[in-house]
Amino acid sequence: MGEVSCTPIWSGEDHRTAAHFIDALISPLLLGVDPIELLRIGAMLEKAVAGNPFTKAGIEMALWDILGKATNLPLYRLLGGAIREFVPTKWSISGEEPVRAAEIASWARAEGFQSMKVKVGVNPSSDLERVRAVRQAIGPQIRLGVDANGGWSTCEAIQTIQRLADQDIYFVEQPVQPFDVAWMADVRQRVQIPVMADESLYTLQDAMKLARAGAADIFSIYVGKAGGIGPARKIAAVAEAAGISCTIGSNLEMGVGSAAMIHLAMSTPAIEAETFPCDIIGPLCYQDDLLRKPLNIVPGKAFPPEGPGLGVELNEEKLEQYRVRVG
Repeated sequence: MGEVSCTPIWSGEDHRTAAHFIDALISPLLLGVDPIELLRIGAMLEKAVAGNPFTKAGIEMALWDILGKATNLPLYRLLGGAIREFVPTKWSISGEEPVRAAEIASWARAEGFQSMKVKVGVNPSSDLERVRAVRQAIGPQIRLGVDANGGWSTCEAIQTIQRLADQDIYFVEQPVQPFDVAWMADVRQRVQIPVMADESLYTLQDAMKLARAGAADIFSIYVGKAGGIGPARKIAAVAEAAGISCTIGSNLEMGVGSAAMIHLAMSTPAIEAETFPCDIIGPLCYQDDLLRKPLNIVPGKAFPPEGPGLGVELNEEKLEQYRVRVG
């Protein structure tokens, strides 16, 4: 099974486009093909459909799940074995007013999160107020990063990040728009806080451009944004060769997608989750899920499923309850 955790704002995909491409192009293409030939199928998908990485990632997840079930091994073992006991995670605080952001941060600290990030990129003045309110609420012991989602200009980014230095910020994520990596390289050269690439990083080619430009200290890798687990590991390999740290970002995936992210982080050395905790928190944000047994995700830690493949099982009744018919 696989999950297409797409939203139009990320890659121009939604449930209708995903269903269309899977039904009209991908399913006929894969009929009669051995599902464990992942590299061959990946090449076929690239030739058949341009872009649409989240849709392709959902298909690739399902293929890994089949391979794991065929070998009776959890996916992280197929990928080389565990390099950690669990995946450290951080909480994300949205761009709320400072008082509300501080309340959310206090709740996350009480729940047990030792690392957080707060959304900025709205405007520099309110961004500074929000970050300072969150820092005051959580105290000096909790690690705090900021995520601008490309919301600052280069000048705003440099000035605002410099003004954030006294808040003990340990990374700044996507400070400027992703269109030109030179902009982010300019920011990185002028600030002391490590810079993380997110919206600038979809493909292996993006990773190479960022590395060559010296535009990032950290890559935020997604299973969905990369187009699958295999492509995500290739990006991690480029980062490792270039001396760039990696973490895992999130599109608030549900259970199936989050399981894939955990397996990736459990088995990929370049993902330095102890230094830069991952955003594997999607299941904590929903009132319900589609799995028969929830993932073992607690504040600050995500543990791998031990069953074969992705190690999760769909609740067919819940799936039917929430199904949206596309016609």
